[in-house]
Amino acid sequence: MSNTVLTITLNPTVDKSSSVANIKPEKKLRCETPKYEPGGGGINVSRGLVRLGITNSALFTSGGRTGKLLESLLEEEKVTALPIVVSAETRENFIVVDTASNEQYRFGMPGQIVTNDDKIKIIERIKKLSPFPDIVVISGSLPPGIAPEFLKELIQIAISNNCKVVIDTSGEALSTALDEGVYLVKPNIGELSRMANIPHLDNDDVEKAAKSLINKGKAEIIVVSMGPQGAYLITKDNSIHLPAPSVKKLSTVGAGDSMVAGMVSVLAKGGTPLEMARMGIACGSAATMNPGTGLFKPEDANRLYKWLTKRPL
Repeated sequence: MSNTVLTITLNPTVDKSSSVANIKPEKKLRCETPKYEPGGGGINVSRGLVRLGITNSALFTSGGRTGKLLESLLEEEKVTALPIVVSAETRENFIVVDTASNEQYRFGMPGQIVTNDDKIKIIERIKKLSPFPDIVVISGSLPPGIAPEFLKELIQIAISNNCKVVIDTSGEALSTALDEGVYLVKPNIGELSRMANIPHLDNDDVEKAAKSLINKGKAEIIVVSMGPQGAYLITKDNSIHLPAPSVKKLSTVGAGDSMVAGMVSVLAKGGTPLEMARMGIACGSAATMNPGTGLFKPEDANRLYKWLTKRPL
């Protein structure tokens, strides 16, 4: 029986994407029919988990017309949605591909302020979850009105319910979350450098920096994302560098969220940390094979995972 999974997205979005040839200023550009997709860290993880056959629930804030659109888009993708209605309108992002150059332009809109009443609503909804999930994934940016300390409160609730917490955010939010101690975190080298307070971190220092965080109780498992160089899997007892498969990259959008989805899918099945890291790399690499804002195709991820299992460590 698989462990139950909940993702939490505090700053979700609807990604609106289109394409046009030759983007130029002050020129009326005739774009293609836009495509709408649900977005935000945890929501993307939930979408990836559905593709991998892992039942999960996505808890997120939802407001206004865009919030209703987000809910309907998730329903289309068969994601079990747990929307928390808030006063602020859900944000949109706008992505345009210039088909003449294949360059992508990403316009990220800020979220609107989440009120104190909304924050109370979020906390109460999570506390009332029954049964409480085995794994909670907190992923994505924080909207205005939510301070990093809010993540500590969420993590405390999860840990008090004997839950494994996976965190994927950045900056002060990430550092603050790790003060509570989590099960799994996926930083890149830059984020690891800031967390460990080691400037100019290079590949050789990754293990040392990650081990220092683990020894301080900030995480049990750290998987350092290194892009085309693969990833470092670091636990208290092991440190393993895993290569990334060579694939034709069309877009890096969604690769990080896809990596988290891959790791959590194995964690939900009770797999080993090594299997978890390999599946994360496979899904992240598979996501780069698709254009635009798409995530990964399960058949690509499974094929790359098999390739990784045959590679010597």
